[in-house]
Amino acid sequence: MHILVTGATGLIGSAVTARLLALGHQVTGVARGVGEAARRMPQVRWRAVDIARTRTAAGWAPALAGVDAVVNCAGALQHGGGDDLEGVHTSGIDALYAAAEQAGIRRVIHISAMGVDRATPTAFSRTKLAGEQALMARDLDWVILRPSVVIGPAAYGGSAMFRGLAALPILPVMPDTGPLQVVQLDDVVATVVHVLAPDVPGRVALDLAGPTRHSFAEVVNLHRRWLGFPDARTLPFSRPVAALLYRLGDFAGWLGWRPPLRSTARVEIGRGAVGDPAPWITATGILPTALPDALAAHPASVQERWFAGLYILKPVLFTVFALFWIGTGIVSIGPGYGIGRDLMLLGGAGALAGPSVIAGGLADLLIGIGIAFRRTTRLALYAAIAISVFYAIAGTTILPALWIEPLGPMLKIWPILGLNLVLLAILEDR
Repeated sequence: MHILVTGATGLIGSAVTARLLALGHQVTGVARGVGEAARRMPQVRWRAVDIARTRTAAGWAPALAGVDAVVNCAGALQHGGGDDLEGVHTSGIDALYAAAEQAGIRRVIHISAMGVDRATPTAFSRTKLAGEQALMARDLDWVILRPSVVIGPAAYGGSAMFRGLAALPILPVMPDTGPLQVVQLDDVVATVVHVLAPDVPGRVALDLAGPTRHSFAEVVNLHRRWLGFPDARTLPFSRPVAALLYRLGDFAGWLGWRPPLRSTARVEIGRGAVGDPAPWITATGILPTALPDALAAHPASVQERWFAGLYILKPVLFTVFALFWIGTGIVSIGPGYGIGRDLMLLGGAGALAGPSVIAGGLADLLIGIGIAFRRTTRLALYAAIAISVFYAIAGTTILPALWIEPLGPMLKIWPILGLNLVLLAILEDR
């Protein structure tokens, strides 16, 4: 079969794509950015499509050429940072389904979310449900899959957050977290493969829930044992503290980052993610794997421990680094201007002393702002490397005595460069 997979670079979509290729199928992968994915999986026919902006059947027609079935794995948690929930979950996907209907493509698999058929307290769940309803109205052999929180060898979003929290010596516990029946990524992928078969009955919706319920803290502690850490002492957060953290997550989302801890997660985690796996088991014969068994089957490596430790440190490091550059810029053109100008004069800069200090301060300020906004982070980090090297060369040329200055302004350039390289190495989320 030739199968189109939307969201093919995401957690579920990439795993589905890899499994389909391994089974000998042809795959057209759809995502907003496909450059890196095309290098990693060159056997996929990649199509760069912004689903939220592709709202007509005609816009989807080129991607559907020769396609036999569609698997929609596209999704977003919250508005902001370039994500449009209504476009991704409803109108853009409905246009895809209209195009599939017109092209005579019968089988469509739609990945939704646990519980949206029971309650829609957020824009996430409302648009997810609207996407389901749009598909149900089409003359297609659709299958809707509603997974709980997905856990697997790869980690992104909430599943990555479990690993990050597991690395902390003290486990912060958010108030009002509901029970979870986490589901394994392998089980989700196996289900997609199963229901793609033409002889499997369509027009059915299935909850993909794990076999056992866990509290949020239990899921984290199971990951701690998997990583080899002892159970952590818990630190319950008050509602005001939790609200502040969710607001900070929303602010990061506005800057283009996609932290799992945002106001949508606050509501969705509060109601939990539980369901009855019996219809799923009956329909497919797949027995969902319990979380302890899944973790035991894949012993944690040192790479997993590194990821867990760096996951929580990552936002801290990027925040500190952005504020560092912004702070140095403000100091240079503000209260520290006179000191900087005097140093430049001492080095013989003459009339260029003042303008040079201002230019350097503005450059630092722009780098810090560039690091803060996700879209420009990589470029800003490269600029930070370049200007740090320039400062080292210029400082050595103009005032070499700075190398033996007690506060070490020149020596501190090198750990800054080291941190810069670390941030470049951990920049990507998936």
